Amino acid sequence: MREPIPVTVAIPVRDEARNLAECLPRLSRFAHVVVIDSGSADGSREVAAASGAEWVDFRWDGRFPKKRNWFLRNHRIETPWVLFLDADELVDDAFCDELERTLPGTAHSGFWISYHNWFLGRRLRHGDGNRKLALIRVGAGEYERIDEERWSALDMEVHEHPIISGTVGEMRARIDHRDDRGFAHWLRKHDAYSTWEAYRAEALRAGGQSALAALTPRQRRKYASLGAWWLPAAYFVQHYGLRRGFLDGYAGFAFALSKAIYFWQVGVKIRELRAGRT
Repeated sequence: MREPIPVTVAIPVRDEARNLAECLPRLSRFAHVVVIDSGSADGSREVAAASGAEWVDFRWDGRFPKKRNWFLRNHRIETPWVLFLDADELVDDAFCDELERTLPGTAHSGFWISYHNWFLGRRLRHGDGNRKLALIRVGAGEYERIDEERWSALDMEVHEHPIISGTVGEMRARIDHRDDRGFAHWLRKHDAYSTWEAYRAEALRAGGQSALAALTPRQRRKYASLGAWWLPAAYFVQHYGLRRGFLDGYAGFAFALSKAIYFWQVGVKIRELRAGRT
């Protein structure tokens, strides 16, 4: 009989019944699956129970820690690895096979995971890539601490990065990132994200060089650019043109334009914060 993959899959949710119904059946090869909920009212609990996943209730008090760090600090994880998976992220056998081959002998403390993005019902094969440090050796670290003073209602680490002690590898097999809740949902979600990013950028600016020095080189480049008038256009040119997002047809155009507008929104909100209008 095949041994379970020694990974606890942790899935933070709020009203994700539809996505959970697709996500959870694909996780039977893992040792443990936990759904961490923030007050769902759409039947998510029943979907999780039907799959045999453990259910954990989470209530955010507006302060550190948020959902993922709270789970790492308060839940007894009995596997050597934890994989943070969103409900709209779907694993396949190729990904599971790679975990089985790689994890037993690795010296790494974490792994970058890459994703196949879907937008408007189509898989995007070009343009903007997506990867996250989502697979972490238990005890090797947690997500960065940002004392945000309720910049937004986001109760989960979205833009916070894991701080890992040890080396980090990368998985070759990809996960499908497939959110089918429509464009209106995408807009609402990214409106919340852009608010958080604007407050974060201004907090770093107020913190001066010492705050910037704590960031990775990639983060420093990002926050140096946020709010710049040229960033939305530069993003669109790079990902729709240079990275050939145009080959994905209308979905590729809509995605590149929507992300460019997202960066424009961040810039507008930064200007509002500096003018004291929020």
